[in-house]
Amino acid sequence: MPAVVRGLDDVEPALRAMVQQRAGALILVPPILNDEHYNGLVDFVVKARFPAMFLSREDVEMGGLMSYFPSFPDMFRHAAAYVDKILKGAKPADLPVEQPTKFELVINLKTAKALGLTIPYTLLARADEVIE
Repeated sequence: MPAVVRGLDDVEPALRAMVQQRAGALILVPPILNDEHYNGLVDFVVKARFPAMFLSREDVEMGGLMSYFPSFPDMFRHAAAYVDKILKGAKPADLPVEQPTKFELVINLKTAKALGLTIPYTLLARADEVIE
């Protein structure tokens, strides 16, 4: 069951409800929180032993289980190409809308072990980075 968080006051009740309802996992979408509160959220998730998927490598380095996110350097290269086309006279409305095509998967094996999870070898083989 989704837990919607629209502001800082919603974070703690949502997480407590998830613990009470024995949620099996957590996927965090783009954070609406500042870094201090977001880091606290990551800490809570790790302490509550939630298998959680994040949107950045840094969250996994802090103890999150895994992240799957668009490659930002790849996105920036594409954005630069768009800027170049616009500066050369292309009309922005005439340019096609593109979505990311390259994604990065990062897995924290230390966290997986602490959660009692075994990550399948096939998933580890596909990961761009494995933190041990």
